[in-house]
Amino acid sequence: MSAPRGGSSEPAGAWEAVIGLEIHVQLRTDRKLFCADSTRFGDAPNANVCPVCLGLPGALPVLNREAVELAVRAALAFGCEIHETSIFARKNYFYPDLPKGYQISQLERPLATGGQFTVDGRDGKAGAAVRIRRIHMEEDAGKSLHDRFPRATAVDLNRTGTPLIELVSEPDLRSPEDTRAYLQQVKQVLEYLDVSDCNMEEGSLRVDANVSVRPVGSEELGTKTEVKNMNSFSGVERAIRCELVRQQELLSRGGRVEHMTLLWDEVRGEVRPMRTKEESHDYRYFPDPDLPPLVLLPAMVERIRSELPELPANRRARFREEYGLPAYDSEVLTSSRALADYFEEVVGGVDDAKQASNWVMGPVMATLKERAWAPEEYPVPPPTLARVIQLVQGGTVSTSVGRDLLKKVIETGRSPDEIVEGEGLAQVRDEGQLEGWVDEILAAHPDEVSRFKGGEAKLQGYFMGLIMKASRGKADPGEVVRLLAAKLRR
Repeated sequence: MSAPRGGSSEPAGAWEAVIGLEIHVQLRTDRKLFCADSTRFGDAPNANVCPVCLGLPGALPVLNREAVELAVRAALAFGCEIHETSIFARKNYFYPDLPKGYQISQLERPLATGGQFTVDGRDGKAGAAVRIRRIHMEEDAGKSLHDRFPRATAVDLNRTGTPLIELVSEPDLRSPEDTRAYLQQVKQVLEYLDVSDCNMEEGSLRVDANVSVRPVGSEELGTKTEVKNMNSFSGVERAIRCELVRQQELLSRGGRVEHMTLLWDEVRGEVRPMRTKEESHDYRYFPDPDLPPLVLLPAMVERIRSELPELPANRRARFREEYGLPAYDSEVLTSSRALADYFEEVVGGVDDAKQASNWVMGPVMATLKERAWAPEEYPVPPPTLARVIQLVQGGTVSTSVGRDLLKKVIETGRSPDEIVEGEGLAQVRDEGQLEGWVDEILAAHPDEVSRFKGGEAKLQGYFMGLIMKASRGKADPGEVVRLLAAKLRR
């Protein structure tokens, strides 16, 4: 089963896309949901297992309080109603990587329901409004590995029992592009909350998409399929687009969409059937007899609410309003909580928020990319960067020297003022010395001077670059421009 790899993102003809996501998020805890085994990624296969997560007779689960608090934190951030009492249930199915033969999850009485998330559109405008149906807790299954042994499947149970939340949206998304934006911004919120590292490559964030189409104007939902095996933002967008095209073409030919689970093949760019879609009754849910109801005290919920950080959308809006930044700057600077925190500390030491933004988005982020550092690993403290900006704004050093100065701070650990004084980097404004550099360059390039006077005005920039190079960047650019223009007019 496949669809054209390039299909349109919009339903052909009179079809409308209807999309909902189930986002599985691994909570940032050191131990599993019901036992003390480590959740560390990358350990030797089957090293982190015990009688509880293996479901051995007589082993009893004990709930991880830290995981509960992280789940509540996420649910509050998405505006959900936290239920005082929720029930853990056994979801029964048989698969090689599920050693107990059931998964502990929540169904009829989940942790939280009824939230909403508004996607930020372009230029700070509101995008799609997505209702959150439920956020519930559950344990993860193990992992089947199909590429370790010829003609055999290996099973690694280290992931079994890892704490998850599942964030289920209503079918409110209408395009693959909106779905990608929603997923990216949900991930950003989860990272701001520090409830998960959301590493999609390691499986900390996994996405299933429920996809259907219906005639434009219809309120009735079409038959949905569930697309699995998507581990990147682009993969989610491509898989949904592919499935939409497949359904549209099938219905346009008079066919019928079957309710099934599909796998996304990233390499071939197509979806293929996995199994007939199960309903909740197929899993024979019933309350787990080994776990009492989860009862949350109101005081605990309110404490967690009071500890919530400022969320990305609010911070983006505040950066635009408080600092007068463009929407693009606000979006980039709030891309991570650590980067936004860094910027705000820099702003506290300078007069111009836009200049602070330019330096953080320019040299700072360039170094982060070059060194593969996270924002929190950047070694220059915010007050030190603020001092570099002050030296540039005050005319002590030029912008180009300021950038080099910042690199020297990283390399040596010395203060900007020490480096400027020790290496003689202060900007030269002495007219006699500046005039000497200008005369030297013009004398060395008589042909270019003649061409300039003959009408090649762009050569002034050429002379300017040579003069700044001769001065090792220390010449005052404004004064050089004035002197150069005066001499070339003669």
